[in-house]
Amino acid sequence: MKHEKKVYNSIIDLIGDTPIVKLNNISKNLKGNFYAKVEAINPGHSSKDRIAKYIIENAEEQGILKPGATIIETTSGNTGFSLAMISIIKGYKCILSVSDKSSPDKFDMLKSMGAKVYVCPSNVAADDPRSYYEVAKRLQKETPNSIYINQYFNQLNIDAHYHNTGKEIWEQTNGKVTHIVVCSGTGGTISGIGKYLKEKNPNIRVLGVDAFGSVLKKYHETKILDPNEIYSNKIEGLGKNLIPTATDFDIIDKYVKVTDKESAITAREISKTEGLFVGYTSGAAFQAVKQYAALGEFNEDSNVVVVFPDHGSRYMSKIYSDEWMQEQGFLDAENSDDSMKIEII
Repeated sequence: MKHEKKVYNSIIDLIGDTPIVKLNNISKNLKGNFYAKVEAINPGHSSKDRIAKYIIENAEEQGILKPGATIIETTSGNTGFSLAMISIIKGYKCILSVSDKSSPDKFDMLKSMGAKVYVCPSNVAADDPRSYYEVAKRLQKETPNSIYINQYFNQLNIDAHYHNTGKEIWEQTNGKVTHIVVCSGTGGTISGIGKYLKEKNPNIRVLGVDAFGSVLKKYHETKILDPNEIYSNKIEGLGKNLIPTATDFDIIDKYVKVTDKESAITAREISKTEGLFVGYTSGAAFQAVKQYAALGEFNEDSNVVVVFPDHGSRYMSKIYSDEWMQEQGFLDAENSDDSMKIEII
């Protein structure tokens, strides 16, 4: 019988149903079985396609989004790209306030998708009028027929991953998943996946990844937002200087913090050992796996799913640039990565 190939109405129909791939090499010295949920397979190359589609379609159903409307959002880049992509298909305008720690690659991608981009300083308090949170709020007030997605404080961020990503992971592993490791920024991904999986099996461990310079880990442990924890870091989309309501801390069993340097080096390691060209937060996620393994979190029977949120192409001027790595002190000039050098004949 001839296999019929499906024709999709638009790239929006390609969002979700991303594959899980076994990690065979980078995990060979760790106890357990390790699998990557490869979100770069989404058409917008990140897990943020899921929430962009879910929130926009919900707003349409509720009559909140009108024809010709403007969608406004705060983003480190990936959510913005997904919103801009879907806005093109659905005929909306898109305005984004973006953190200045996002890579130049992301700025260029956002502009190429027709979005208007405001670059905001990352080293200011969340309530500072220059912060990307406050700039987005101001732009929404000033722009007629607009909505502010507000992913950090939007329950739909959690719902998108509960109804889609969590369900996919359960079904793809035939219910055999024992641990899920997810980077925590807005918290929607870890909270939605964790909620779904815990309802299926309360013994599944939901393990968070936080950044140094972020308040999430300490808040999870103490319910105290400690401003002394806050300082600038390099990893985009990981950690926070405020407490997002899109994070359900009761769902999360534990956090570890990862460094900028180790996360960048691990991202490169994934690319060279598994052939998966991953982004900065994917490196952070697997760096956390290494740290959880060192803490005795896994055994030979563990089936660990790690969410790899986005694609390495968004970090060519950062973690995949020897020059940038050297500038950050992550790579010595004399010990630069020979496998990434180009020889001109």
